[in-house]
Amino acid sequence: MNTLAIIEKYYKKDSDLYNILIQHSTDVTNKALSIVANHPELNIDSKFVSEAGMLHDIGIFMTNAPSIKCFGIDPYVAHGYLGREIVENAGYPVHALVCERHTGTGISLEEIIENKMPVPHRDMRPVSIEEKLICFADCFFSKTRLGEERPIDKVRQSLSKFGETSVRQFDRWCAIFL
Repeated sequence: MNTLAIIEKYYKKDSDLYNILIQHSTDVTNKALSIVANHPELNIDSKFVSEAGMLHDIGIFMTNAPSIKCFGIDPYVAHGYLGREIVENAGYPVHALVCERHTGTGISLEEIIENKMPVPHRDMRPVSIEEKLICFADCFFSKTRLGEERPIDKVRQSLSKFGETSVRQFDRWCAIFL
């Protein structure tokens, strides 16, 4: 799989948004691969992680998030399922699930319905160990402070705005991955 070729179908190479996406995705992927290397007992597919990690945010260009140079029409929360559609259409349905399931610590169907989120009504929480790992690694990096890894306490603080369930899930992942 050539992840850059897939990305460059939708992003102008060396544009601000392209550079944000590539830097962020590289940071997330490198963190995830470091965890894979430190935990051989988890039998995580490193090739899949390196590919899906680079593609996890491919849907952001379709959203309205001007602070990260996204001038689309959809709300930012939709970038996961929009990315899933892109990656599925490229012929990678399993990688596509990472796109849909990586937001925060994942989004349950109940949260989607309760909060009237403008996304399809289905469970969007990570299932496979690789999905969980990329979701976890993504929590440490923002697209507005590129290259800066957040410490655990800042990640927990950031996730707390989504509720205690997200923080508890992150803590469970810390016990597995760190």
